Amino acid sequence: MSDKNNNRLKEFFQLGEVGRYFFRVFGKPDPNQKSNFNLRMMHGINKISILIFLGAVIIWVIKRLT
Repeated sequence: MSDKNNNRLKEFFQLGEVGRYFFRVFGKPDPNQKSNFNLRMMHGINKISILIFLGAVIIWVIKRLT
């Protein structure tokens, strides 16, 4: 595979904004940033809503294909 095709393949499988947010929230918190209860709850609710949305899209696609 040439370098040009290899770069396109890497770009295709990049996580993007939502993926980086999702995995950053699961990762270790930034030690330089203060821990805020409201912010942690907001990120927790966002993670749940992303999972429910992705689950609903997967179920919808499966129902459409069968």
